[in-house]
Amino acid sequence: MLAEPFVHPALFYRGDREYVAATTAFIRAGLAAGEPVAVAVPGANLALIAAALGRAAGDVLLLDMTEAGRNPGRIIPGVLRAFADRHPDHHVRIIGEPIWPGRTATEYPACAQHEALINLSFTGRRVTILCPYDAVNLTAEVIGEAARTHPVLRDVSGEWASADYAPELVVDGHNRPLDEPEKSVVLRFDHTNLSAVRILAAQEAAVMGFDGDRLDDIRLAVAELGANSLDHGGGSGLFRVWAEGGRLVCEVSDSGHITDPLVGRRPVDPRDAGSRGLLIVNLLSDLVRIHTRAGATSIRVYFDAHRHER
Repeated sequence: MLAEPFVHPALFYRGDREYVAATTAFIRAGLAAGEPVAVAVPGANLALIAAALGRAAGDVLLLDMTEAGRNPGRIIPGVLRAFADRHPDHHVRIIGEPIWPGRTATEYPACAQHEALINLSFTGRRVTILCPYDAVNLTAEVIGEAARTHPVLRDVSGEWASADYAPELVVDGHNRPLDEPEKSVVLRFDHTNLSAVRILAAQEAAVMGFDGDRLDDIRLAVAELGANSLDHGGGSGLFRVWAEGGRLVCEVSDSGHITDPLVGRRPVDPRDAGSRGLLIVNLLSDLVRIHTRAGATSIRVYFDAHRHER
């Protein structure tokens, strides 16, 4: 039996010195082997890596994960697959750090599910994705779930197989009902008034200061969610919108059930026919949270009011 070519280790680091030593060793080994290398980590860590690499940094794709992967649902199609798919004939190395101490409790469940779904997305591919975890400043819960989402674990002492590896438990464990908002504007919709969803979302967004391209993004995202309800959620749905902590929050609920855990996370060739609604939503939103079960799905999308750029 051939060994699985996909490798997905978690790196537990303590302090900048361990971080830089481990990540740059990983990068230099890839460059020496002629492998394409990408690094997507928070900006401060990206600067540490770039400084340590020196001129070799020019041979690496460097991405600020707080921008490229602000929505965890965007990381697989928009960062990892986007890079790996450009190099189908090579083994590819990627450093991806989607979880950092600044992540909020609202964002973390989507981050953990993302880490679990990487395994399903890349099984059988010649890719190594190293995921650093700040073992000093992240909680014990986060570190424990990293052991469930990564088959291999590393720290300064070495590497070992994770005895707790069970990514499906993390995906299912965070598939929980979403907290109810204190107050929201509500609209029931079907095929006769889908446009009203776009109008209502745009009105509430404009009140919060959204305009231009970002307002168009919000209209498009909620239109795609509404269309999904018509096509796959029983032909109707419930739209809610509210402001929460400087974010516009839009939610669409219907009677559908999402059974494909990678829906919205696969890149789609523009020439291919078929639905790509949730992929568009992931690419446009600052955060996407989903709760789904037989007969009921709620998809909640967040747009940061202070981030008006695309």
